Amino acid sequence: MEADYNVSCVQFAFIVLFLTYITSFWVLVALFLYFDIIYLNSVSFVSAYDVLDPYGNIMIKWDVVSWTPDGYVAVVTLNNLQMYQNIMSPGWTLGWTWAKKKKHPHCCRRNPTVIDLLHGAPYTQQIAGCCKGGVLASQGQDPRAAVSAFQLSNFTLLGPGTGYTCSQATIEAPSLSLSSMCTYSQLVASAKPRCCVSFSSFYSDIITPCPSCACGCQNENNCVISDSKIMSKVEMNTTIEDAELMLKCTQHMCPIRVHWHVKANYKEYWRVKIAITNFNYIQWTLLLQHPNLNNVAQVYSFVYKPLVPYKSINDTGIFYGIKYSNDILREAGPDGNVQSELIFRKDMDLFTLKQGWVFPHKVYFNGDECMMPAPDSYPFLPNSAHVNPISYSTLPVSVLLYCYSSADHTT
Repeated sequence: MEADYNVSCVQFAFIVLFLTYITSFWVLVALFLYFDIIYLNSVSFVSAYDVLDPYGNIMIKWDVVSWTPDGYVAVVTLNNLQMYQNIMSPGWTLGWTWAKKKKHPHCCRRNPTVIDLLHGAPYTQQIAGCCKGGVLASQGQDPRAAVSAFQLSNFTLLGPGTGYTCSQATIEAPSLSLSSMCTYSQLVASAKPRCCVSFSSFYSDIITPCPSCACGCQNENNCVISDSKIMSKVEMNTTIEDAELMLKCTQHMCPIRVHWHVKANYKEYWRVKIAITNFNYIQWTLLLQHPNLNNVAQVYSFVYKPLVPYKSINDTGIFYGIKYSNDILREAGPDGNVQSELIFRKDMDLFTLKQGWVFPHKVYFNGDECMMPAPDSYPFLPNSAHVNPISYSTLPVSVLLYCYSSADHTT
């Protein structure tokens, strides 16, 4: 480490000499600030890549806004540029390491951590963008709620939450700003999945449950019995550790179950019902990957946005609740669920009820990929069924068929 320090000092000296001729005094001040804060950050940074959100990250900026007799005043801004990964309660935690044994005058720690103030903080302690309890919406859901800020008088970054790794800060001359990019990895966040998927359909009596032990296997120490009153409500500021202890005992042991039911098949459309059952989560987003998401006719009860990271492929969609209606899962257990129905317009060259085509390829909840059932367990067509059978249970939907005058039942 000492040898590396000497080499870096020589490199830094050359940078200073060069900038003396081409830049202003303030850029030199910014470089000294950069070297002071960031140099001892020796943690390696490996950027996590999400094929569904290739440019998604959390950008952290450290802006020096003024100088004081004993240092400076900085505003730190966190901007969630991810399309579907929210920062949920209990919110982000940001930390850094001061270089050269430097410490904040009001904090004796060399590696302090900061959390966001809650809603309703005293007005004298607020700045623009603060006081959200550490919760950040994704860029795809609500860009205005995807930004948080706090002020610091006079950064290895720990990151905004579990699963994030952050780069060393880089200088943005001549603005006296430092920036760091943080990316999310599900493998870093948790060794086990946090959600699972189950299937059913109108054309089969088979209900495919979540795989057993999808998110771990239950024991007396990691869950509570289903009829317990310990967890009738999930508090807004429940810690991650407490949430894990309050998980209800199930055969899959997942905090979230997403159920996909193929409900009906019409001449030009087909219909799906989605139910998300909560076992200890609150705010939520759902991401689905299916080839027919390129032609969605109607979505009920949820807000839907297509996610198209590659222009040639449109098979992924983001779903989240309507604000002040069903965007928060407050109650746990079977009654703590939200539901929606989707109507897809058929592509006759692709649509089939065979071989599980009508079920999603991938499901993500709150940014984490859910455990899917094994393909050989999917509901299947009876041997005597036609390619596009119709269920007698769909006959009462005459009102819906009236809305689609050409949508007659297939025989």
